[in-house]
Amino acid sequence: MSQVQPGDAPQVLDLIGIGFGPSNVAMAIALSEHSTGTGSHRPVTARFFEQQPRFGWHRGMLIDDATMQVSFLKDLVTLRNPTSEFSFLCYLKSKGRLVDFINHKNLFPLRVEFHDYFEWAAAKVGDMVSYGHEVVGVTPVVGEDGAVDHLDVTVRSSEGLQVHRARNVVIGTGLRPLVPEGVERGERVWHNSELLTKVERLEGTSPSRFVVVGAGQSAAENVAYLHRRFPEAEVCAVFSRYGYSPADDSGFANRIFDPGAVDEYFASPGDVKRKLMGYHGNTNYSVVDIDLIDDLYREMYREKVLGTERLRFLNVSRLAAVEEKPDTVHATVTSLVTGEETVLDADVVVLATGYSPVDPLGLLGEAGGRCLRDAEGRVRVERDYRIATDPDLHCGIYLQGGTEHTHGITSALLSNTAIRVGEILDSLLDRSVKATSDEARPMARHGQALDPA
Repeated sequence: MSQVQPGDAPQVLDLIGIGFGPSNVAMAIALSEHSTGTGSHRPVTARFFEQQPRFGWHRGMLIDDATMQVSFLKDLVTLRNPTSEFSFLCYLKSKGRLVDFINHKNLFPLRVEFHDYFEWAAAKVGDMVSYGHEVVGVTPVVGEDGAVDHLDVTVRSSEGLQVHRARNVVIGTGLRPLVPEGVERGERVWHNSELLTKVERLEGTSPSRFVVVGAGQSAAENVAYLHRRFPEAEVCAVFSRYGYSPADDSGFANRIFDPGAVDEYFASPGDVKRKLMGYHGNTNYSVVDIDLIDDLYREMYREKVLGTERLRFLNVSRLAAVEEKPDTVHATVTSLVTGEETVLDADVVVLATGYSPVDPLGLLGEAGGRCLRDAEGRVRVERDYRIATDPDLHCGIYLQGGTEHTHGITSALLSNTAIRVGEILDSLLDRSVKATSDEARPMARHGQALDPA
């Protein structure tokens, strides 16, 4: 843990962002709009660090015909600031496609288009981010009175290690791929997050069989894509259900993603939280768009009629084991009904088995030891997305993701991103009132730090 030494005078930022995916891009936009807005504002000094060499959001999943499962109006800004120049509609206007999109009569853009929108928005606040910089540790700076008013953030890049000091950090490191227990990724065992990256290696070859494991949207998209991309290959879908379950995207069910629902969920007792997750998990988890389900069933039936069954569904089954060989991979699939085992020799096994949030306390190191947990060992998070800490730690450690247990389903999705970053910014500003004026440090982008007045 860092100890303040006499004469120490490093630049102190108001906020350091860890990661620069869509959530922290939205955070940077909110900060930029706040600092350049009209009226009396207290500019916020900030820097974001992203380990990728450039902006990227699930690039390995950008299948050319895959669409978003969220309305374009739930972009990075609109629900917070409908007049923002960072909106998806402004992006369309800049690309000369606004009228064409309107004529398209669709709320759900192509995923590749929305990724391009994210890149466009990230570039507009590009002076706030350092790419190719990985945060490797966060250390409390302990004052003579034992209080912690600053955090030292250690960042690794091609230039070595650097330490940056801040009053607050916001963690937006996204999710990590989840694979079944006992299964390891390899040359022929992929997680669906890397599908498009690795499938290029098969160009010019003649794969005969793919096995896709999973029952959610990504799994179904992978099945459809591989079946289309490799017209001679058999594609076997393995899942524990009888078939893909349709996503509930009805108007009433979608209210679980409303900003007001976050307040209600946060205030609910634990048993109500569990019930809400159970009731509305089918809006997001292990579900598939009904149009894609219909397309896959239609294709399966067509092949049965023609006697050319390349699309196989091994339902009510699970992947029991995977053995990778240099020229093939053996996938053992077990029926949940009979226990019968089927061994499939495949060119590739694709694990569309979801994601899990990164444990923020692992990244925080010594600072993590000052964070509080609930009775079930989960990080305690306040309504403003700030981790609850011991009383001596005065810094704000904010989470963008990993807060489903406190804030509900929308925490891991794009639906509430614009509202969430606005709430985090409000929290920063409210808490800054307590800061003393002699803590303020200048920064090139905004010229001054938070003014506590």
